[in-house]
Order: sequence, then structure tokens, then C-alpha cells
Amino acid sequence: MLKLAYKLLSIGLLCASCTNAQLGSTGSNPSLSGWRTNIAKHSIDLSEIEKGGPPKDGIPAIDRPQFVSVVEARQWLHEREPVIALAVNGEARAYPLQILVWHEIVNDEVKGLPVTVTFCPLCYSAIAFDRRIEGQTLTFGVTGLLRRSDMVMFDRATESWWQQFTGEAIVGDLTGTKLQQLPAQIIGFAQFAVAHPDGLVLSRETGFKREYGKNPYAGYDDTNSSPILYRGKTDHRLRPMEKVVAVQIDQLAKAYPYSITRKLHVVQDQVGLIDLVVFHGEGASSALDSIAMSESREVGATGVFDSRVDGHLLHFRYETKEFLDTETGSHWNILGRAISGPLRGKQLDPIVHGDYFAFAWLAFRPDTEIFRR
Repeated sequence: MLKLAYKLLSIGLLCASCTNAQLGSTGSNPSLSGWRTNIAKHSIDLSEIEKGGPPKDGIPAIDRPQFVSVVEARQWLHEREPVIALAVNGEARAYPLQILVWHEIVNDEVKGLPVTVTFCPLCYSAIAFDRRIEGQTLTFGVTGLLRRSDMVMFDRATESWWQQFTGEAIVGDLTGTKLQQLPAQIIGFAQFAVAHPDGLVLSRETGFKREYGKNPYAGYDDTNSSPILYRGKTDHRLRPMEKVVAVQIDQLAKAYPYSITRKLHVVQDQVGLIDLVVFHGEGASSALDSIAMSESREVGATGVFDSRVDGHLLHFRYETKEFLDTETGSHWNILGRAISGPLRGKQLDPIVHGDYFAFAWLAFRPDTEIFRR
């Protein structure tokens, strides 16, 4: 892990203070030079914030995203490469992690809805938000700071600091305000292309020169490795770097370890009053495995849905790499849409979920119930 920290230092994704922290120093509170953040207003202990990367905007957010067709994207995206799939009012967009790993934030507008699509590589947290707050549309950037190893964002209107993992402002005038999280999934590019042949894909023409397609965090996605710059408590129920499919419904949080979901492919469960189904199928590789993202190992794609359709509870199974419901024999894709059979065209209601490293989810949701077989 130290070797990885030094590599990130060399390419500017970690600052010297971060590497020192990895070597055992206690770190220090971030400097406020160049900030107009109201530091007097905050909801956290400021000592929890680390200098985790370059200065403000050192990792540049994409504020004017350009898009290409699925056909054009095939020239540089491997079919299993992971993308964040987001659909708004019938319009689908894919945000390749080979781009997001270098920028971490895309400020976009989809069908009139202002959105912020984010990815924190250190937590493997891909989260999309509605970026409107009380009638004001915010634009976000990367502070270069971390808390519990997770990216801290800032809005350009007030320069309040926001926790990416929770979507909540933790320092500044907007402290306590929370963004609405939108349903989004990490899936393989080919899965997106088949489901949305007319969908749009974030272009590599970002206005910045980066080595898109190369993974600067090679080897980080390893259950035997350790989190970078994490000083929180360790939850011994799961290995820190094991991935989980995690949900929070009302005040109830539950995590489904990849070690289980990859074997079962389908998990039917109830969280609170919601009957849900977790899909975990083949078709997507890790973003943080090999140096060349296209050569990374298969980890699969997940989706979480309400398992009721038109008031009827469905039960699912996985056969010959496809999801089928027992009641009608209809076939469903990873996006929760019936693609053949009597229910063709029906859409399962998505439940906001994410695929995270266990340490990160448990750091912010310590009361989580862990699913066991």
C-alpha cells in the first residue's frame, strides 16, 4: 500500500502530507488559504479532515461535459469497462470510470435536471445527486480534502464543504443541507449499450489532458490491501476492502457482501417494509485493478430493485447468465427491465444503492446489518 501511495504522489493524486500520513504521521488540519468557507459553521470535528490530494480544483471537475454516441464510444471503451449508468426521464447517460477516476466530479444536466455524478476511487463510491438546493442550482468541485478516506466536495456558490458519501454539507454556510441521491448503477459498457443503444456516453474530450484508460490506483481493489488515509474505527465484521452492495431505506441500512452476491447472483430480502431483490450478474470489470482498465478482472455488475410489479411480488433466479422471474418466466436485465416474456417492457422500481468498499460504508453507516446466507 505504501508503494501505491508513492505512485499516487508522483502523478499528483496525493500530496506529500498524505504520503507522510500513510507512513504514520498524525497529519494536520487543512489550510484555509484560498478558501472563503465559513469555517465557524460545521457539523463535524474538523480534526477528521485530512489533506488528501492536490489543492482546491487540483483534481478538476468536468463542468462542460461533452457526449458521444454508443457507436463512437466503442472505439475506445472495452465492453466490460465500468460506467456509471444514469437515466432521467427516459434519457440515459453513461459516465466511464476511466474518465471519472481522473476527475471525480461531473456537473451535468439531463433532461432539464441538474445533476452531479461523482466517484471517489478511495471508497469506490459512485454516487449521483440532484444538485438543486432550495431553488438554487449548485456546481461542485473537488476540495483535495478527505474525511474517512472519502472525497470532500465543495460548492462554488458558498464554498461549503460536502461529504461525497452522504451528500451532506459538513462545513460552511450550507452545513446540514443534504443533496438528493439519484438511482445510478455501475455496469459494463456493453450492458449499457444493449439496454440504451441511443444513449449518450461521456466523451474523452474533457478539456484536460489525462491518461484515460489507465488506472492510477492499480492494485487498490484487492481484499488483502488496506484503505488509504483511513483513520476511523475498523468494523471487524467484514474485511475493509471487500466490496458490498449497500442500501439505506428510511433509517435501516443493510450491506450485502460481494463474496455472497457473486455466488448467489440473486438475493431476495426485506428491508423495512420494502421487498427488494439484489441482482449481481457478469459483465463488468473493476475500475481499480490492472493498470489498463480494459484488462482488469471481472467483478460483475449489480442492481437493487423493488421486487413488486403492479402490486405483485416476483421471485427471481439466475440461469444461463440471465435473470428470470419464477411467476412468468420473463427475462430481466441488470437494469431491472424485462427484455422478453409476458412482462416484457416492465421496469422494476430502482432502489438507491451503491457498490462500496466495506470500510467506507461501515464508517458512515456503523449501524448497518450485514446480510448472511
